[in-house]
Amino acid sequence: MKKQAFNPYLPSWEYIPDGEPYVFGDRVYVYGSHDFYNGYVFCMGDYVCWSAPVDDLGNWRYEGVIYEKTQDPLNPEGKMCLYAPDVTVGPDGKYYLYYVLDKVSVVSVAVSDTPAGKYQFYGYVHYPDGTLLGNREGDEPQFDPGVLTEGKTTYLYTGFCGNGDRSRHGAMVTVLGEDMLTVQSAPQFVVPGCEYSAGTGYEGHAFFEAPSIRKKGDLYYFIYSSQVMHELCYATSKSPTEGFLYGGVLVSNCDMHIDSYKQADTPAAYGANNHGSIVEIQGQPYIFYHRHTNCTWYSRQGCAEKLTVHEDGSIEQAMITSCGLNGGPLMAEGYYPAYIACNLFTDKPSVYVGDAEQPRVMQDGKDGDEYEGYVGNIKNTATIGFKFFQGTQAKQIRIWTRGYAKGFFEVRTSIGGEVLASIPVDYTNVWEEYTADISLPEGQYALYFTFCGEGNLMFKGFELLKAQ
Repeated sequence: MKKQAFNPYLPSWEYIPDGEPYVFGDRVYVYGSHDFYNGYVFCMGDYVCWSAPVDDLGNWRYEGVIYEKTQDPLNPEGKMCLYAPDVTVGPDGKYYLYYVLDKVSVVSVAVSDTPAGKYQFYGYVHYPDGTLLGNREGDEPQFDPGVLTEGKTTYLYTGFCGNGDRSRHGAMVTVLGEDMLTVQSAPQFVVPGCEYSAGTGYEGHAFFEAPSIRKKGDLYYFIYSSQVMHELCYATSKSPTEGFLYGGVLVSNCDMHIDSYKQADTPAAYGANNHGSIVEIQGQPYIFYHRHTNCTWYSRQGCAEKLTVHEDGSIEQAMITSCGLNGGPLMAEGYYPAYIACNLFTDKPSVYVGDAEQPRVMQDGKDGDEYEGYVGNIKNTATIGFKFFQGTQAKQIRIWTRGYAKGFFEVRTSIGGEVLASIPVDYTNVWEEYTADISLPEGQYALYFTFCGEGNLMFKGFELLKAQ
C-alpha cells in the first residue's frame, strides 16, 4: 500500500537541503548538500542520495553516501564542506556531479556509472590552457553550480551576489565541452545581482545564489534564490546563454506573497536562505526547496510542492503545505506527527528564523539518531499549522504534549476562525495524551493549533479519530 507523502519528504531526522531532483528511469532522485541536526555551519556532512518510485512519492529509499568530502584532492583532511551540488548526464551516459568546496572558488566534478553512485573524483573545470575556472584574472568566484547537458555541450551556471558587494555582478553561465571539464565559452552574466538590477525587471528579486537550470519545450527555466533569500524565483529564455526575463516567485519558505489564507506581507513560517529546483514527475511539475528547523540556519530539510504551469510557460507561486508530494489533501483520519507542520508563528510575525522565542521543529538526541521530530518551544500565542486535509468522519481529536506548561490548545481550520475544539494540557515531563470532540467541515481545510497558557511546551503529534 502506498504511503501518504508529507513535507518534509524525507524522515524527520534527515537534513538534506539544496535539493536538485531528477527522474532517472522509474525513480526520482534528490541530490543536495548535507546539514546536521544542531550543526554549527552549513553542509557538514558527505553527500548522500535518496530516491523514490515515481508512482509512490511517500516511499523514499536511502541510497547511502555517494561522495565523501575527502575524495576531492583539495580536501584530503576534510576541513572544507561540500556545498550545494548538481548532477547531469553526460554525452557518454555517465552521471556527473558538480560542486564547490566552501573555501575555494573553483568547480569540482565527480563521475559515476549510476545515478546513486558511488561517485569518484573526475577533475576541475578549466580553461583550455589548464587554468581553473574561477582562478583566471577577472573571473568571479564560482559557487552553487547548476548544470544542463544538451548533446555534447554542458551549460554550467554559477554565482553568489551578496547585498552591498559590487564586485559580484550576477549569475553566470559557462559553456563546457564534451569532456565535461573544458571551457568552450567563458562565463557571461545571465541574471543580475541586486547591485546591478536597476532597470532590468529583476528589482526586488535579483539573483543572490542557488542557480539551477531546467528546460521544458523550447523554454529554459533559470531557478535561483533571490536577494530576500527566502524565495525561489525563475526567469525564462529561449536561449541557455542570454535573454533571460524575470518570471516570478516559485515558492517562499515563509509563504510571503501568498494571500489566500493570510495577508500577503505576513509570514506564516520562519524562513531564511532557499535552494531547489523543478522536476516533472508523471506529468506533474513540482518545486523542491528547503525549510529551517531548530531555530537555526544550519539544520535544513527538503520539502516539495505542486506547481501550476500555464500554456505560456508562466508559473504560479506555490503555497507551502504539509502534503506537497501527496497528490492531494491528507486523509482526515489517523495519526500525524507534528514535525510536518508547514506553518509556525506567534503574535509577533518574523520573516526570518533565529529569534529564541520562536517555536521550532526539533528532535531528541544528536544528529543521526532516528528519533521522530516534534515542535518545541511552544509558548503563549504560538500557532502550529498543517494543510491540507479532507474528510468529515473524525469526531474526536487527540494530541500528545510534554513540558512545563499549563493551558489549552484551540483548534481551527483557518487563522482567526471559529474554534472547533479546545484541548486542555497540563505540566508533564513525559508525553501525555489529551482528547476533545471536534466537528470537521466538508471539502479541503487546514488545521491550526494555537496554545493559550503559561510555560513552554512540546507537541509530538495529533490523531483524528472516529467517535469512540
